[in-house]
Amino acid sequence: MHLIRFRHQSSIRYGILSAQSVTPIRGTGLAEAVKGEVDGAPVPLSEIEILSPVARPGKILGIGVNYAAHAAESVSFVDTKKPEIQKWFNKQATAINDPYADIHLPKVSEQLDYEGELVVVIGKQGRHVPRERAFEIVAGVTIGCDYSVRDWQRASQTMIMGKGFDTHAPVGPAIVTLDEIDDLSALEVRTFVNGEQRQSGHVRDMVHDIPAQIAHLTAAFTLEPGDLIFTGTPAGVGAGFNPPKWLKAGDRVRVEIDQLGYIEQQIVTEPGTTVIG
Repeated sequence: MHLIRFRHQSSIRYGILSAQSVTPIRGTGLAEAVKGEVDGAPVPLSEIEILSPVARPGKILGIGVNYAAHAAESVSFVDTKKPEIQKWFNKQATAINDPYADIHLPKVSEQLDYEGELVVVIGKQGRHVPRERAFEIVAGVTIGCDYSVRDWQRASQTMIMGKGFDTHAPVGPAIVTLDEIDDLSALEVRTFVNGEQRQSGHVRDMVHDIPAQIAHLTAAFTLEPGDLIFTGTPAGVGAGFNPPKWLKAGDRVRVEIDQLGYIEQQIVTEPGTTVIG
């Protein structure tokens, strides 16, 4: 099943995606939607807007330097020592963004970077989940881009300030259930900037695989339906070049993953409008 969250006319629904249409299903939340119970006639794709598959994740978690080649290029902005220890950060819930929406170039920095990633979507509550049962709490996988503000990331030991800017967690287009995927480990993650391929890596190249990530996280806290896990990025980020290739307003970033589709965003200057209340 390819499960999407979409807007049609004045309503927001979950639905099952096909080549030319989406079939609405019951449920306003992910826990119910994953049951896939049809609730309406198919709607042509030309009439809908695809939204992030989770409206407001309780947790957006990311693992750092989880591809060896990316760890090697990251020594200037993150601690890459002790690779046997999982390094985690969180992106704020307000960073969530739709798969084809604009990304803000922050007013406070010019060091905006991209990290194309496979994202795991949690479908069931889990605590102390052993690695051999990890996929039992997974609703499916999707595509994400962990946009990062590198100077703000370097300034905070936890990396949180550089990872959690608004709009910097686009995900989608669909949650693809694991039964639809031939071999999860063989999926290739590719990132393009203005048509130039910058990143390429396979899920099998991860230092800590997905079951290990879930077991580690649930040893500390409960994972809940709708939580998102950014599983790491391959080499080729902008900060890894000399000189660095920071994103600029007008750039287009596209992340593709085999069998999952793609997401694509344009970089725009942040409005910077003050909001109080």
